Amino acid sequence: MFVLRFLVATLLSKLGLSGMAILGLVAIWAATPAPAQDGPLRIEITEGVVEPLPFAVPVFVAENAAAEQVARDITRVVAADLVSTGLFREIPAEAHIASVSSFDQSVAYSDWKAINAQALIVGAVSVGSDGRVETRFRLHDVFAGAELGQGLRLGGTTQAWRRIAHKVADQVYGRITGEGGYFDSRVVFVAEEGPKDARRKRLAIMDYDGENVQFLTDDATLVLAPRFSPTGDRVLYTSYETGVPQIYLLDVGTVQRQVLADEAGTMTFSPRFSPDGSRVVYSASRGGNTDLFARALGGGEATRLTSAPSIETAPSFSPDGSQIVFESDRSGTPQLYVMPSTGGEARRISFGPGRYGTPVWSPRGDLIAFTKQASGRFHIGVMRTDGSEERLLTASFLDEGPTWAPNGRVLMFTRQGAGAEARPEIYSVDVSGRNLKRVPTPGSASDPAWSPLLP
Repeated sequence: MFVLRFLVATLLSKLGLSGMAILGLVAIWAATPAPAQDGPLRIEITEGVVEPLPFAVPVFVAENAAAEQVARDITRVVAADLVSTGLFREIPAEAHIASVSSFDQSVAYSDWKAINAQALIVGAVSVGSDGRVETRFRLHDVFAGAELGQGLRLGGTTQAWRRIAHKVADQVYGRITGEGGYFDSRVVFVAEEGPKDARRKRLAIMDYDGENVQFLTDDATLVLAPRFSPTGDRVLYTSYETGVPQIYLLDVGTVQRQVLADEAGTMTFSPRFSPDGSRVVYSASRGGNTDLFARALGGGEATRLTSAPSIETAPSFSPDGSQIVFESDRSGTPQLYVMPSTGGEARRISFGPGRYGTPVWSPRGDLIAFTKQASGRFHIGVMRTDGSEERLLTASFLDEGPTWAPNGRVLMFTRQGAGAEARPEIYSVDVSGRNLKRVPTPGSASDPAWSPLLP
């Protein structure tokens, strides 16, 4: 029952219905008889807002001395992951009535129900002599008085304890919401330093929550627009190393790189992988004209996809690889168009007032995110793939360049305020427009690109 109610809540939120419309639908839902049960676990909607689900996560049991700190760290990150979504609210430890001293002890559901915990996460951690961490956890529906699915066992090294925590949180999130998680993922971005007239930009990579930042390139060359491969092990980006924009392919593990296409007299930029990782679509400027091209990563000649006296850029494949959405000013102002991935006739899908750009197809295939400039403000928005049901999620002096979480529920983007001292930062927002927040980075940051879930 909980999952069904949550999915209805999520669907209504994504449809962008007005508060009155949602209240009416909720009233109908509430009037519908539900199967009798003792306080069903659920998330309520009030005027289009999902009420955060209260959960408790006692510190995971350390099954040996070497596991004590790791157990505390894993528990902290699991709770932070869930709270960060805006869909969950942690009940603090000082409010707990019951304690958990053994992973296998029976659960005193009445004690957890007394503090209004609707979900309970219980875990245990051990660390072997070889440094390997083993984590077990169970998720309980407190009001139903039952375990929600089978418990899981996860393993890794002491250096990878954060990944273990993210994997636990992904499992909990998925079981409660019915959606895939996104915590065990990374973001590649452009780290920026220095004044505006001498800005240094280099590629960096971090966990989705801003932790574990590593630099992938030096700061001697201007770099732009990194994009992950479908397997998360390679990155495409644009570099000005030769003085003109060229596309490079970088291996994340080895940090080795190569020029994708070195064509004399041609500027190449704005690359994107195909869903199967075998091809790259990009913009190339030749003789003052900019069109879209595609080429196989295994070699061969580039295929021209557009041929128009206009600027065609920012291409993005649909998840099935059959279509490409891109930005073009062929109508006089930048707008969004969709065409077959092999080229051919394009149809315009953006018709609202203003200028549209940087489109990116949702991993679910149902929405396209974009940047919009209208009435002196920049917005991150989403629309259906046919251009209908446009919704603006943000508004500021400068918001641009959205990228999707692996589950298609959250977007990251670049935000910069007005003024000479303003620096670009990375923000995230739920696809419903809720839970807008800054993603912490060591310094200025822009051009985020979200990886798929890590293997």
